[in-house]
Amino acid sequence: MPKSPFPGFPEEAIKFFRGLDRNNHRDWFQPRKPVFDEQIKAPMIQLCEALNVALKRFAPNYVSDPAKAIYRIYRDTRFSKDKTPYKTHIAASFRHRFMGCDAHGAGFYFQVSHKDVSVGGGIYMPTPETLLAVRNHIAEHHKELDRILQARNVKRLLGEVQGDALTRTPKGWLPDHPAAGYLRRKQIYFFTELSPEIATTPDVFKEIVTRFEAMTPFIEFMNAPLAARARKPKLDAKDLLA
Repeated sequence: MPKSPFPGFPEEAIKFFRGLDRNNHRDWFQPRKPVFDEQIKAPMIQLCEALNVALKRFAPNYVSDPAKAIYRIYRDTRFSKDKTPYKTHIAASFRHRFMGCDAHGAGFYFQVSHKDVSVGGGIYMPTPETLLAVRNHIAEHHKELDRILQARNVKRLLGEVQGDALTRTPKGWLPDHPAAGYLRRKQIYFFTELSPEIATTPDVFKEIVTRFEAMTPFIEFMNAPLAARARKPKLDAKDLLA
């Protein structure tokens, strides 16, 4: 891989997250928001732009506008017992262009904090419709999925797929179906944690890119039935009456 186009996050970014972890409240964050914008958000945009250049090579459909790819630092506390207002990491996801910002399909993901650099991807919160489409696809093409997950680079860089699973095979498939282990999954994704020290070095770009590239066949497999559906033109009432 050529020289990294991203120098790494400044040390101030890691110090900021350590401080935020100890002082997760508005009175601490607000006076330091310029530090967040300059030392974390601006480098994050730069990293996402560099990742987009890499994605053009092996996953061009996942190139994403950083403004849409990067998650907000503010937590949604409406349905959480944890009322701390801020996330103690910064993260981004890259989704298939045919599905826009739909969080239900498979995508690439990474996050950076003072605790780790995490890289992952897959399907995390599918709707029932999405999950059914993916299960049908897996049931018909489970041998292909096996080959993807057993690839040497996948094992070495990503490990095993993760995600919550049912105790029984879902309705519609026999318990002895050869893909039963996959079909029980309510989520299916990779998630690997790397040392936080790499965040401030050029290596952070390489570590993310190599894992994104290894993950691409899996992401494409998961999205195959969803992207095909998304490409279909939507009919309005006059089309139905024609």
